[in-house]
Amino acid sequence: QVHIVESGGGLVQPGGSLRLSCAASGFTLENYAIGWFRQAPGKEREGISGISTSTRNTYYADSVKGRFTISRDNAKNTVYLQMNSLKPEDTAVYYCAADRTWYGDYVAIHAEEYDYWGQGTQVTVSS
Repeated sequence: QVHIVESGGGLVQPGGSLRLSCAASGFTLENYAIGWFRQAPGKEREGISGISTSTRNTYYADSVKGRFTISRDNAKNTVYLQMNSLKPEDTAVYYCAADRTWYGDYVAIHAEEYDYWGQGTQVTVSS
């Protein structure tokens, strides 16, 4: 059974950092395209980052470019989202998504491209 769990969220002050983890059980993340999405209260879900199975290609939304970094650790079957210089507008529930359709260099950036989703982890940026 495919299961994804996000962790690493919490409360952080503006300018601070967090590292989110996306861990998988029941399948090997290395073979799946991964995306990170977030949803703030009253707003639509936003795709903020993605990484291809090859790891050669990544995607960042303009809102996080230069501050967030996505990476894979295949030995740990985990994908990370390093978030630096956090701003209050980064406050949201963050979701990890996976899909095996997009193998190779393709980076899937739309929610409808993903079949498997975690339950989300809350990130709150506030002083």
